[in-house]
Amino acid sequence: MELGEVEQLRGELGEFVAEVFASVPRRDQRVKGDCYLRGLMLDGRRKSIQPMAERLPDGDMQALQQFVNQSPWDHVAVLRAVAVKTVPVVDPMVWVIDDVSFPKDGKMSVGVARQWCGALGKQSNCQVAVSLHAASDTASVPISWRLFLPAEWQDDTARRARAGVPEEVGHREKWRLALDLIDEAIGWGLEPKVIVADAGYGQNNAFRQALADRGLDFVVAVRADESAHPADAVPTAPAWSGTGRKPAVRYRTKASCLKDLATGTGRKAYRQATWRTGSRGAMRSRFKVETVRPAGVAARRHTIARAGGSTAWDGVLPTATLLSEWPTGEKAPTEYWLTSLPADTPLRHLARLAKMRWRIEHDYREMKHGLGLDHFEGRTWRGWHHHATLVTAAHAFCTLRRLDPKATAPA
Repeated sequence: MELGEVEQLRGELGEFVAEVFASVPRRDQRVKGDCYLRGLMLDGRRKSIQPMAERLPDGDMQALQQFVNQSPWDHVAVLRAVAVKTVPVVDPMVWVIDDVSFPKDGKMSVGVARQWCGALGKQSNCQVAVSLHAASDTASVPISWRLFLPAEWQDDTARRARAGVPEEVGHREKWRLALDLIDEAIGWGLEPKVIVADAGYGQNNAFRQALADRGLDFVVAVRADESAHPADAVPTAPAWSGTGRKPAVRYRTKASCLKDLATGTGRKAYRQATWRTGSRGAMRSRFKVETVRPAGVAARRHTIARAGGSTAWDGVLPTATLLSEWPTGEKAPTEYWLTSLPADTPLRHLARLAKMRWRIEHDYREMKHGLGLDHFEGRTWRGWHHHATLVTAAHAFCTLRRLDPKATAPA
C-alpha cells in the first residue's frame, strides 16, 4: 500500500494493535508495534528496519531496532491473540502444516545451517521454520511458528549464546515441532480441524500415529514408494510342531508400494471429481479411494508397542484410506495421500481436503513478497520470533480487511 492508504487505516489499525498487543504492558511498545506494522504494509522493496523507518513519517530506526531485537515482550501471547481474533473469521476447513526456508549468508543467524532450502530447491545455507495455518477455500492465516534448530546448534554454546537461544530450546525434528504447534493451538482454545501436510510430514509414520493418538483426522501426502498391504491381506502363522517357540503371526506376502496398489485395477477404477473452481474454471481430475494397511518397520513397531508387546500382538496392521490421483494423459498416478477419514467419505470432499494446501502458497507469497517475512536482517532468536509475529499480525489485519464486506480491502 502507498503511504496515503496506510494513513487512512490508522484508526482501524490502532484498534487492532490495541487488541492483539494487549499483553504488551508498555504503551510506548504498543506504539512501536503499530509503527512496525505500518512499515510492513507500506510499498517498498526491502522491509528491513532501516528502509521501513525511512519511509514512515514517525519512523525511528533505533526505537524499532530495540523493539524487535531487545525488548522482552512475549511473542507467543501476541500470536495467540492474533489467532483467536482471526481464525474464527476465516472459518477454516483444515489446519495445514508446512515449512518455509530463508537463504542466509554466514553462520551466525540463529538456526542457520546447510540444509534443504525449499526457496532455492537445493541444499544451501538457510534457516527453516515450521508453520501452522488455518485455511478455507477463500482465506488462510498462519496460526503460529517454530524456528527449526539444526542438530549442529545443539551443543554449540558460543553460537547459541550470541544468538540468544533459550537454554530449554534444543534440536527437535520438524514433525515434532509440527505437533507442538498443533498442541499449542488447541491449548489456546481453537477448534482443531483436519490436519493437512505434504509428504515431508505425511511420510513419517510417527507423525501420522501421533495425530491419530490425539484423535485428530488427517489427509497427508505420501510418496509412491510407501509400502502397504491390501486391506484384505491376512497375517498367518505356520502350524506349530509342538516344540520350540511358536511361529510368529505375520503377513506371508511382501508389502507392495502404493504405486502398485493404486495401478492394480487400472484407470477404470478412477472417477472424476471437481474440488474447487479456480480463476480458469473448474479444477478437476481423476481419483481413486481404497483401504490399505501401511507397512514397514515403523508401522510394525508402533502397532506392537500399542498392543503391549510382540507376544500380545495379533499380527494385524491397522488400516488407512489411500487417495490417489491419476490425471488424464499421465501414464501413472501422480499424487498419493493417506487419510484417517473413512473410505466412504465423498470423493469430492477428500480431494478438496487433499488439495487445500494451495492456500498456503498465498500466505507465503504475501508474507514474503508483500510483508517482508524473509527481509529480517537480525541474527537473534528473540528478533526472529518478534519479526515473524509482527508479519503474522500484519497479514491477519490485511486478511480481516479483505473478509470484511464493509471495508475497502488493502492492495
